[in-house]
Amino acid sequence: QEQLVESGGGLVQAGGSLRLSCAASVRTFSRYAMGWFRQAPGKGREFVAVISGSDGFTAYADSVKGRFTISRDNAKNTVYLQMNKLKPENTAVYYCAAKRVGITVRENDFNYWGQGTQVTVSS
Repeated sequence: QEQLVESGGGLVQAGGSLRLSCAASVRTFSRYAMGWFRQAPGKGREFVAVISGSDGFTAYADSVKGRFTISRDNAKNTVYLQMNKLKPENTAVYYCAAKRVGITVRENDFNYWGQGTQVTVSS
């Protein structure tokens, strides 16, 4: 059964860094595009970053470009989100998502989702 498990969230001061991880239990991990989304209190879920399955293509939301980096290790079936220069407005539950074949930034196109990990940035 496909499963995504996020880890690495926590409380950090503004300007600090966190690295989120997402361990995926899916067949042929390298065929999946992997994405990160987030949902802040009282808001809808929004796209953060995505990485293709095997050629390293990445895309980011404008609000995180230059501060966040998505990467993956296909040998470990894991995707990462390095978050630097964090701001209080980055406080949210961060979700990992997997999409079979192809790459997209649209939430509804992803096939599997994790349960999320809380990131709280204090001012």
